[in-house]
Amino acid sequence: MEQKISELLQNADTIAVVGMSDSPMRDSNRIGELLIDVGYRVYPVNPTINSVHGLHSWPDVKSVSVQIDIVDVFRNSIYAKEVVFDAIEAGAKAIWFQYGAEEPEAERLARDAGLEVISGYCIAVEIRRRGINRQPVD
Repeated sequence: MEQKISELLQNADTIAVVGMSDSPMRDSNRIGELLIDVGYRVYPVNPTINSVHGLHSWPDVKSVSVQIDIVDVFRNSIYAKEVVFDAIEAGAKAIWFQYGAEEPEAERLARDAGLEVISGYCIAVEIRRRGINRQPVD
């Protein structure tokens, strides 16, 4: 798993953060900001807000106008299958279930569709552990 996480984080450029909040008190907001700061192109996905950190917020992953490398999921696990189907339709390469977003059946569906699946790890912790600090992607 360690090698898989390292390769995924090194090779990704675009990350859709599903459930990204505009509240600085929420983990999804702080982690989204970290992803921006270390150089990923971040696409907030939250139909209840217009923007966060100066970025347009999309209603769902399939609406994002670029190819998404990682779908980082902050939604409650009861929505996990819905997010997986959305990620599959969008052609995402990987899905990352943050703590609390894990759901075994959704993970199986994602794997069966060919997505890389990371579950139960925090993307921010893994970025910091590896010292990832990329040049911003234009």
